[in-house]
Amino acid sequence: MNEFFNSLNIMDYVWCFIVGGIICVIGQILIDKTKITSARILVLFVTLGAVLGGLGIYDYLVDFAGAGATVPITGFGNNLAKGAIKGVNELGLIGAFTGGIKNAAGGISAAIFFGYIASLLAKPKMKKQ
Repeated sequence: MNEFFNSLNIMDYVWCFIVGGIICVIGQILIDKTKITSARILVLFVTLGAVLGGLGIYDYLVDFAGAGATVPITGFGNNLAKGAIKGVNELGLIGAFTGGIKNAAGGISAAIFFGYIASLLAKPKMKKQ
């Protein structure tokens, strides 16, 4: 157990927190200061992550920040791009369509499962207009 704690580097957690926080702050600034809808910002972040992932740039951020770069929605776009590239290399053109979803299937399945569990536990309320 002591070896585990000796292997932890506190700066890894600090950088993870800072990079993930910066990504979220950028999203919040876009929501607060522009007329761009939240859905369009979501698409923008996924697309940005996919483009940077496809170019191999996002990997440097993942190596530096770990979960601070993979957990935000930009990490999902990166994951889709990496899967599509891998799919093309293995299956050709059809891999471009199947690889991204195949690569992200675990996260998508977890989101559906835990979303369903949350829906069973939460009491829905109508939003007042």
